[in-house]
Amino acid sequence: MTVSLDLIDVDSLLTSEELDIRATARRFADERLRPQLPEWFESATIPARDLAKELGALGLLGMHLTGYGCAGLGPVAYGLACLEIEAADSGMRSLVSVQGSLAMYAIWKYGSEEQKTEWLPRMAAGEAIGCFGLTEPDFGSNPAGMRTNARRDGDDWVLNGSKMWITNGSVADVAVVWARAEDGVRGFVVPTETPGFSAPEITRKMSLRASVTSELILEDVRLPASAMLPEARGLSGPLGCLNEARFGIIFGAMGAARDCLETALDYAAERQVFDKPLSAYQLTQAKFADMSVELNKGILLAVHLGRLKEKGVLRPEQVSVGKLNNVREAIAIARECRTILAANGISGEYPIMRHANNLESVLTYEGTSEVHQLVIGQALTGQAAFR
Repeated sequence: MTVSLDLIDVDSLLTSEELDIRATARRFADERLRPQLPEWFESATIPARDLAKELGALGLLGMHLTGYGCAGLGPVAYGLACLEIEAADSGMRSLVSVQGSLAMYAIWKYGSEEQKTEWLPRMAAGEAIGCFGLTEPDFGSNPAGMRTNARRDGDDWVLNGSKMWITNGSVADVAVVWARAEDGVRGFVVPTETPGFSAPEITRKMSLRASVTSELILEDVRLPASAMLPEARGLSGPLGCLNEARFGIIFGAMGAARDCLETALDYAAERQVFDKPLSAYQLTQAKFADMSVELNKGILLAVHLGRLKEKGVLRPEQVSVGKLNNVREAIAIARECRTILAANGISGEYPIMRHANNLESVLTYEGTSEVHQLVIGQALTGQAAFR
């Protein structure tokens, strides 16, 4: 792809450090991920531990956190890394964001000094993989209904319950698990080798196949008192983590959209239809124009929200605006690009259908579109319509 898709010069809004981080993530995606992704997607397996160590060596795990071996970079740099990784595959970005913005962030934000020292340096290096257990089989959009429980037994905690659709679960060394205790929802740092903990992998997925997705089962999992996250009480803890992950998605979805658009542009330039390139037809150019406008708007929105986050003033409804818009537009771009490739668009030779399938999951996780519409609706009307 030789033509720049940055029609409105968003790059001029980025610092040299942010551009360097983006270039590092893009090289990793181009050299390490893209050549293998068709096979990983087809076989629904990935070398998760190897990839985690390689990402850690580049400083891309928990990169927006400070201390404990984390890079301490800004939100926009983190977002751009997510964009480049998701331009390769949404499942790859899920590995990065679940590690850094859910599991690591929960320990960094709410954990004890002992918990931070024990886990964060190893997780930043990719030597330990984390997962985040909030969603349950019957409680996705309504985490307040969770049934997983934690009860006191002397000085210990005993956890029982199950979690569903957990990225990294089967390969994780540590799980951040949210459970209902007597004083409300609490978070726990659970080493996955703890007796009673198991994480069977979910198979037969049609989306995010280049990603590990699991169920978490907790059967009388006994933990010391020190396993509880001391600074998290109630749903504000896990919801704060979800906002961190959603922020990465705002950028990441635009990466998937960009890859689809670049693929379609290259294809249309080479494809001959009635003795001239497909890209020379007005209808094709109209599609490209509309898609590029939405792509540039989405990236501009992401950078703007990143600057608000830098200032510490980013609000949850603003995150919802970004997640709702950018994932929705990314899916629309993927589907439109598929029409340009016609029958070839469904072939694994091209990444478009893989991106489209993946984005169906991205649309749902970290808050469905309907949930984000209700968050925005509440901000506009002052009325909560969740029930």
